[in-house]
Amino acid sequence: MVTLTLLEPQQKTPLKQWCFENSPVIRIGRAADNHVILTDSLVSRHHLEIRQISSAGGGSWQVISKGTNGTFLNGILVIQDSLPNNAILQLAQGGPILQFQTQEEVPLGWESVAPGDSPGVGGLGGKSSSELSHNGSSLTVTCTHEGNSPQNLFCIHCGQPLTVIQTIRHYQVLRTLGQGGMGTTYLAWDAAGVIAGQPKLLVLKQMNADMARIAKAQELFEREAYTLKSLNHPGIPKYYDFFVEGGKKYLAMELVHGQDLEKRIYTTGPVIPSQAIAWMIQTCDILDYLHSQEPPLIHRDIKPANLMVRTANNQIAVLDFGAVKEIGTTPGTRIGAEGYCAPEQERGQPLTQSDLYAIGPTLIFLITGESPFKFYRQKGRAFRFDVSNIPTVTPKLKDVIERVTEPLPRDRFQSAKELAVALAACK
Repeated sequence: MVTLTLLEPQQKTPLKQWCFENSPVIRIGRAADNHVILTDSLVSRHHLEIRQISSAGGGSWQVISKGTNGTFLNGILVIQDSLPNNAILQLAQGGPILQFQTQEEVPLGWESVAPGDSPGVGGLGGKSSSELSHNGSSLTVTCTHEGNSPQNLFCIHCGQPLTVIQTIRHYQVLRTLGQGGMGTTYLAWDAAGVIAGQPKLLVLKQMNADMARIAKAQELFEREAYTLKSLNHPGIPKYYDFFVEGGKKYLAMELVHGQDLEKRIYTTGPVIPSQAIAWMIQTCDILDYLHSQEPPLIHRDIKPANLMVRTANNQIAVLDFGAVKEIGTTPGTRIGAEGYCAPEQERGQPLTQSDLYAIGPTLIFLITGESPFKFYRQKGRAFRFDVSNIPTVTPKLKDVIERVTEPLPRDRFQSAKELAVALAACK
């Protein structure tokens, strides 16, 4: 018997499963006459065939790729090759992922697809392979987790977490992402599916108990939760939950798969101006959304480390909303990163134009890979960014950087939309 399991691309958890008894050929593709139908634009109408070439024991199998976007067997592009048990098939780069498994007989309680059945039916209806239905009762299958890579978070067979550090309410903590004075950030698994009605990988931020005694720290932590809950934009992580457990405050939020721009530049080096400009135009779109709230919201901490580029689509997401402030509220503590902070924000009087100011030094960092401070010099009575000696900065881009970092807010671009238009003209 052959089972094919459709896996979620990030967590590799089972989404759907098909079982085939006595089927020497299994056809997979987008067309309705396939045994497994995958309605994905990267999948060809008749993308691949799995053929039995020997029936001895569990049988030996081969894969034959027919798709225009190719088929990857355990990460290697193939046209025709033998298919080992537990192999991972990906239909096109970035396309659906299937796990191929063979067994000598049908496991108790599994539905199967016989050769005469209609294509695309059968399977587990999205259940994990560790929880199968048998005559209306629960049948638990113990998984040994064999064959998993040390880097795997989830078992490639049963889809369950391999290592759980601790459990906080219904959140299983899988890994520590970062630690600081304010608290700890974890990678967590909502095993109960309380969030959005299905199991989900997310970020769980924990505020240290000792920080809870500091009023300003409490304010910033709770402000991030309150702000995220009120916002809905693809460039802003989704809010999931906020609670207190064991004297510690927790914020559950969307996991953004990617790398922040600071790490990206330090790892791979500076980018060409057109890429830096494209990222900053996306950042302007997110800032325009924030500044359009009633009352307007100021992020107050725009910098490369708080701008995440998503791996899936190269789109920017803005992180860290603890410093967000509403316009019109009492001037407060000076918040902002050195080199990226506007003069009025240094004085504790931020404006929407203060967020725009940070785009200038961020562009300098992305294009040069060096601290913006290196280009910060006295010019007349004020200190200004001087990018005239950076060879890749065009006169148009130089003008934009100089205008957006004017000492007085009234001399800068007045809105994120206006800045985005000016940046688009520099491409």
